Amino acid sequence: MKRLIECVPNFSEGRDPAKVDAIVSAMSSVSGVYVLDREMDADHNRCVLTLAGEPEAVAEAALRGVGKAMELIDLTKHAGAHPRVGATDVVPFIPIEGVTIEDCVALAHRTGHEIWARYRIPVFFYEAAAKRPDRVNLENVRRGQFEGLREEMKHNHDRQPDVGEPKLHPTAGVTVVGARKFLIAYNVNLNTPDVGIANKIAKAIRFSSGGLRYVKSMGVELKARNLAQVSINLTDFEQTPMHRVYEMVKREAERHGAVPVGSEIVGLIPKKAIEMAADFFLQLENFSPAQVFENKLAAALGGAPLEAGKAGKFASLARPFLEAVAAPTVTPGGGSVSAMAGALAASLAHMVAGLSRKKKSQAAYVDRLSAELDALRQIADDLADAIDRDAASYDAVITSFKLPQSNVEEVQKREASIQTATKGASQVPLEVAEHAVALFERLGQLDAIAAASMRSDLEVARYMAAAGARGALANVEINLDGISDSAYVALMRTRVASLRERLGDAPRSTTA
Repeated sequence: MKRLIECVPNFSEGRDPAKVDAIVSAMSSVSGVYVLDREMDADHNRCVLTLAGEPEAVAEAALRGVGKAMELIDLTKHAGAHPRVGATDVVPFIPIEGVTIEDCVALAHRTGHEIWARYRIPVFFYEAAAKRPDRVNLENVRRGQFEGLREEMKHNHDRQPDVGEPKLHPTAGVTVVGARKFLIAYNVNLNTPDVGIANKIAKAIRFSSGGLRYVKSMGVELKARNLAQVSINLTDFEQTPMHRVYEMVKREAERHGAVPVGSEIVGLIPKKAIEMAADFFLQLENFSPAQVFENKLAAALGGAPLEAGKAGKFASLARPFLEAVAAPTVTPGGGSVSAMAGALAASLAHMVAGLSRKKKSQAAYVDRLSAELDALRQIADDLADAIDRDAASYDAVITSFKLPQSNVEEVQKREASIQTATKGASQVPLEVAEHAVALFERLGQLDAIAAASMRSDLEVARYMAAAGARGALANVEINLDGISDSAYVALMRTRVASLRERLGDAPRSTTA
């Protein structure tokens, strides 16, 4: 399986292209690493580079970038609108393919220690790689910026680095290394130079002040353009999409007599985020990512058949999964089918919400139905991901049973592996059941705002959600029979009973 990560290092230089060229050149010297994008901003005095490739190669490229930035950037002479604590300010690792967030956390920790070993630059860890809860949020680490942190380190134990001596590198400061999901850096420019208005909007939309989940924001003065900007980091665009953030910025700006005059994306953005925004703003009927030419072409080049017409296209999409289920192998099995049932339920409900919001009879519910589209899309994606996760979890059980057992040590190792794998094989379907039960309940609420003509589709979706939940729970229960950890089994059975109660099922006996 291909292993691919992204790394988006931020450097405190946005005005001298020659220095950025040198940093890019240092990172590009690593074989197998691709520098996909570079963004420079003179007002922020900051550049954002995007790398991709195999994990270890990308980490080495990031390390070389840190070294070159240390040579070229002197923070004692640096000024810009964006907060910073280091010449290389942040180095986040993001899983893309064949890599987990846990893998990226381990890579971040190794890279942080290597930064100190090579360059004597202290390191803080943030987001998923944070070693202290108060350092999960980057703004906490960067509080006071380079100058404030330099003074605080002298007397405040809470501001000591995770790696290295408790003092800043004299010119390069510190570097903050982490692991996270895909982040969208998204800025909205206002028709006013008043940064106070931008700060008020930023406070209203950011999660830490009671705003939108997965949104971090601040007001920034763009002196060169005589504008104020709401600078936004969107840490989970599927849960809180860009269009929802933009709409809230627009409404808050109007309260202060301002309007957006443009927005910008810093670095790269997933195609899905643009598709979601297009679906929302254009109110496209029956929109599907499969309608995007590049998506269709990629599918064809990957081996999927190009359809000459509409007839039979749904069967051709479904048949590979049906054939995989029918094959004489233990996976994909009942757990994957349960996840598929839930994903189909969410997708069908997505159709109901999308068509309902186009109807004049449901005009009063447009905002609620639009919000449902985002939520249902995410549920469908989570359940679709669980199809493979469930199969992989049971494959791990099978692999454990095949371990050698020719002596006492091997027997013990095999049993421990079986127990760990079986717990995993019970955890995945439990997550599927939790998603499916929550979906079942959500669809009951959707019934009140859906168009009357769509009620039968919504009813089918509820049946499918319930079937997916019950199938997943059956898989949980059968795996619990093979687990010797009684406390774990008791906890899981309690959670199963609670989910069955929410479905309206009668309690089941837990004895054979």
